[in-house]
Amino acid sequence: MNDTQATSAPSAVAFPWTEAPYPVFVADSQATLQFVNEAAGLVFPDARPGADMKGVLPGWLISAHRDVIRVPAQRPVAVPPTTVHGPVDDRTYEAHPTAAEDGTVVWWLVDDTDHRLAREALHMERERTAFLTQASNLLLSSLNLERCMDVTAQMAAEHLADAALVIAPSHGRVLPVVACLRGGTPSTSHLSVDPAQVPGLAEALQGFPPVPSRWIDPATAPAWLVPDGFGTVGSIVVTPLPGHGVPAGALVLLRRTGQQAFTEGEEVFARLFAARAGAAMSAARLYAEQASITEILMRELLPPTLRQVSGVDYAGGYRPSKDHERVGGDFYDVHPAAVAGDASLVVLGDVCGKGLQAAVMTGKIRTTMHALLPMADDHHRMLSLLNTSLLNTENARFVTMVLASASRVGNSVELRLTSAGHPAPFILRSGGLVEEAPTRGTLVGVLPQVVTETAEVTLAPGDTCLLYTDGISEARGGPMGDTMFGEERLRRALLECAGMPAEAVVERVQMLASQWVGTGKHDDMAVVVIAAPRTNHLTAVDGHTRGRFTA
Repeated sequence: MNDTQATSAPSAVAFPWTEAPYPVFVADSQATLQFVNEAAGLVFPDARPGADMKGVLPGWLISAHRDVIRVPAQRPVAVPPTTVHGPVDDRTYEAHPTAAEDGTVVWWLVDDTDHRLAREALHMERERTAFLTQASNLLLSSLNLERCMDVTAQMAAEHLADAALVIAPSHGRVLPVVACLRGGTPSTSHLSVDPAQVPGLAEALQGFPPVPSRWIDPATAPAWLVPDGFGTVGSIVVTPLPGHGVPAGALVLLRRTGQQAFTEGEEVFARLFAARAGAAMSAARLYAEQASITEILMRELLPPTLRQVSGVDYAGGYRPSKDHERVGGDFYDVHPAAVAGDASLVVLGDVCGKGLQAAVMTGKIRTTMHALLPMADDHHRMLSLLNTSLLNTENARFVTMVLASASRVGNSVELRLTSAGHPAPFILRSGGLVEEAPTRGTLVGVLPQVVTETAEVTLAPGDTCLLYTDGISEARGGPMGDTMFGEERLRRALLECAGMPAEAVVERVQMLASQWVGTGKHDDMAVVVIAAPRTNHLTAVDGHTRGRFTA
């Protein structure tokens, strides 16, 4: 502080402002400086006593001074004048006014640059944390890879750059690319381009660490990297999208010329975002692969769609024990005869257990039975060989089965039925009579030897044979919820189906069993119907050709 500043200071402010370590100045109601301490002189080099505030102090201080002096000095001020903030060069200050009775105002300033920077850093950190949380929620809400790529590109364009591209690993020579401009919608394309044209892109697609933005010359960006309508590229960031074990792709951020180039902190934050996006994309890709594999395997486990084969009508229905599952322990197949005129083989079985584990076992059994088709005319031998196979398999489950060989003979259908620990089939006559086929047998996969008894049955036109699993007969429900559906109730239900087509019989039985169970628990349910169509035998169509059957 010089002598002029000290002697010019009013006695009212000579202490404590004179020796204050922070900037202090005093101005009157005419905005004329009355006192400037040494610290204030360092902040405002042109400020000295007698000088007009205008021209030597920043406008925000002058405006604040006018607001303070509007309050008459003689009137007590109930509320202290408002503290103001403003910049001085590259620093920011907090200015505190104190109005005196003589109309002067004492201003003392506190440098709050560090506090401002800390507040801004905290605010930015909170915004980034909120952004990452939002990104994680959006990305993890979908297991669709295309959706994840769209969300990644759109969020990156809105919050991190002027445009963003999400590039997935190549399929052959083609790169799947999703591009998005700020404020726009993502667009997908498949480009036959060389990623090595962009520095660091080929490495990022392989999961290597990113190349610093300052090493990438924006002028070398190929045309395919710049979205339509973007303009001239000013700076580029290329960062990998890490996945679960394998790279999920790469994220490219673009800023236009005239915008501030990407800072090191922004590049680091982009990598944090990329880590979340890559994890979501990797999870979506893994889910898609597993869903595809599951779908392929499931096709082999699902019961087939049945139709008429060699003049015999077939229909089937299946309901797993849990509505959200598609497969279980019940299964059926119809194997058409390899030679015209031979019998087709129907297999219906019930593996011990439920769910996917039981379904895997049904897949093995169905494959084994398919391999044994050359000996389909000998039910006992087929079941014995299957029994040996199951006994030699570790952790094997037992199975109950019924085999039916069906062949069209004239207007009738000849059946050979063999049960192996399974409920005996029912025969529904067109005249309204239900019979139980006289076949019995032991479980398959339990005893060293299988004991079977085969029954031969003839279906006249309009007759029906019902094969079913115990999920139907043992279904518990009814008014009290704990009564079994039972074979007798199933018999009565079949009587109502006399004369119905095979598909209608299946639907009727399934409907009654489902109504009986209601929302209660139940086992897997499988039904197969073999029917002799009501037909007319034409010995000759034109008097010369061979006769045929018509429905």
